[in-house]
Amino acid sequence: MKEKELFQELSTLVTEQRNPLSIDIDIMETEEIVRLINKEDKTVANIVEGEIPYIVEAIELITKSFKNGGRLIYAGAGTSGRLGVLDAAECPPTFGVNPEMIQGIIAGGYEALRTAVEGAEDFEENGKNAIREMKVTTKDVVCGIAASRRTPYVHGAIKEARRVGAKTIMIVCNPRKDLNINVDVAICPVVGPEIVMGSTRMKSATAQKMILNILTTTSMIKLGKIYENMMIDLQQNNLKLVERSKKIIMMATEISYTEATEYLNDAGGHVKSAILMALTGLNLAKSKQLLSNHDGFIKKALNAWKEKSV
Repeated sequence: MKEKELFQELSTLVTEQRNPLSIDIDIMETEEIVRLINKEDKTVANIVEGEIPYIVEAIELITKSFKNGGRLIYAGAGTSGRLGVLDAAECPPTFGVNPEMIQGIIAGGYEALRTAVEGAEDFEENGKNAIREMKVTTKDVVCGIAASRRTPYVHGAIKEARRVGAKTIMIVCNPRKDLNINVDVAICPVVGPEIVMGSTRMKSATAQKMILNILTTTSMIKLGKIYENMMIDLQQNNLKLVERSKKIIMMATEISYTEATEYLNDAGGHVKSAILMALTGLNLAKSKQLLSNHDGFIKKALNAWKEKSV
């Protein structure tokens, strides 16, 4: 794209407009600046709410992919790319999933997580090659994240994903009607001009982070990774998470700290099994089998056990 064409395109983007509320921000007092930023941030959740129908569609695609052995792959540049990598990194310790299941790719590679890699996002070829390196298949879902909706790296990734038959999602902060790439689901929280013109690390990134949290958390709930409202497949890779696991077992079963510790040890650190063992009296092997028979959902497993025990 020629420079003048790029300039003209950027000039039309909502994310590149000036916010009339912050025209005089450079001469405001500190508290006035903070209150203005906070006021604008408060609008984001309501705007995300308007995208719920599309978020639901995306979750259904992602959940179906996971159940079929597929992956969720985020693709982005700059702040958007960092958010995708962050969400992917947080899922294994939170939900006990394989790190391969949810991954993030970012223009410029992992070096771009710490410092800007100039020009890496400007070529569709880079996004296409990243998807090829990931060996994306029809089982996978590729989610492009681009506040502007025009990032070439993201477009290249999405086009390549569609070419191989993967499902595709886009999260952008410009109007749906202006989206110039075909995807299965478009999520478009239009949060309006930023307090600092074009600084999409602000409201746009807040909206994107909210949506990513919803996508993966809801998908994990639908995979049986949550019991009531507690994370029961967490990885105990530090002392805090070991103690949190014991607390979860105690709350789910109403047993003592000592008993919860014993059940957790007997279950080899598997919180789900420890809970089921405590509630049913079954041994580890039978508890795991019962969970397996009910797709890992504790409530379904418990109900089946109760019905059989009556």
